[in-house]
Amino acid sequence: MGKINIRDKFDLFSEEWTPKIIAQSNGQLVKIAKGSGELVWHQHENEDELFLVFKGQLTLQLRDGNIELSPGEMYVVPKGVEHCPYATEDTHFMMIEPASTAHTGTLETEVTVSSDNQEWI
Repeated sequence: MGKINIRDKFDLFSEEWTPKIIAQSNGQLVKIAKGSGELVWHQHENEDELFLVFKGQLTLQLRDGNIELSPGEMYVVPKGVEHCPYATEDTHFMMIEPASTAHTGTLETEVTVSSDNQEWI
């Protein structure tokens, strides 16, 4: 695998809240996504989830307060913590998480991307 230009990868898709896999390392998937508005409240019982913002603002709503992330900032949502990502229009961000992490945890909604349908770009 050659080097990856993350900015170029964001240009390859327009879907929101639909993570795209760009790399894998030691059982961790590196995913990028775009978002606007709110996703859904969910949790990952057994996996931490790292968020890193490249463009826009991503708010990780937690039951005990919000974490607001601007470009260049990151936060790790600990396993078992319920959260709901909220993004300003056209926010671009990265997630690094174990390959076993389900998109919206055990919650199945119309926006859930199943593990079988995760797309590599």
